[in-house]
Amino acid sequence: MDKSEIEFITGGIAKDYRGQIRFVNDFDMSNVKRFYIISNTSTDVIRGWRGHRIETRWFYVLGGSFSIDVVKIDDWDKPSRNLNVETLTLEMSDDRVLRVPPGHATAFRAQLPNSELLVFADTLLEDAKNDDYTWATDYFTTSDD
Repeated sequence: MDKSEIEFITGGIAKDYRGQIRFVNDFDMSNVKRFYIISNTSTDVIRGWRGHRIETRWFYVLGGSFSIDVVKIDDWDKPSRNLNVETLTLEMSDDRVLRVPPGHATAFRAQLPNSELLVFADTLLEDAKNDDYTWATDYFTTSDD
């Protein structure tokens, strides 16, 4: 696997009479330093664009569904507005983790009310403050534009 590429880490679900267990056993969390859970106020809210030169982030949907736009940044001071934006969908039923490597920016939107997104990061908050780049939600052109 090329560590510079976006990837999905596949998991699964085990069910029996007691209920179910969702898992992603191939997600190696040894580099994770922190996590947070995001729930947007509505499906109209777009969070992003936010990018990181050195931080890797992993996304896992706890409930509902999210569309996640990802773009590889070409110039951190003034990125091109017409970079290729890849739109991915991540749903609770997918049982997979989306890995976004350093050098990318993301924007995402809940597709269903009350959706929750769990985000893991491999840098401490103190370090992340120096690796946080933001642009307006309409900065990059997406396929929906």
